[in-house]
Order: sequence, then structure tokens, then C-alpha cells
Amino acid sequence: MPRNKHPKKDIEDALQYAELQGWVIEVGGSHAWGRMYCPYNNKSCRCGEFCIASIWSTPKSPTNHARQIKRVVDNCTALKNANFEV
Repeated sequence: MPRNKHPKKDIEDALQYAELQGWVIEVGGSHAWGRMYCPYNNKSCRCGEFCIASIWSTPKSPTNHARQIKRVVDNCTALKNANFEV
């Protein structure tokens, strides 16, 4: 079943980018619109939280939040290591 689209276009585009990289988007939660999870769930990942990022429904700047989402995806060390090992 496809997930619900994010109401902000910039953020939805960033979420689609994350999904193309293998990240899993879960909609819902207590305070956030959803969360995104790294497909590798690697304990040695740089963030120490196994690459979990919150997605806000109404950020102050949707463009900046979209950039932040892309930055999390692009800076994931587990993803970078997987690309080098291929």
C-alpha cells in the first residue's frame, strides 16, 4: 500500500529521493508527520541512532527541512560504505 504524500512539495520530493536510496518512510507518530529509517540499520553509523530521522508536518521552512532530509540520506556512512563495496 503506498504511503500518504507529504503536504509540502519540497519535503515530498526529498522523501521520494530517500525512498530511491532505499530508506523506509513510516507515516504517523506522536509529534512528527513520520519517520524515515536507513535500510542498513548499522550500529557503526555516524548518527548513533541507527539512522532514524523525524519528518515534520509543518516546519518553519519546508525548503530547509527538505535539504536536511537529503543531507541525512547523502551523509549516511552505511550507505556510502555499501556503495564502495559493490
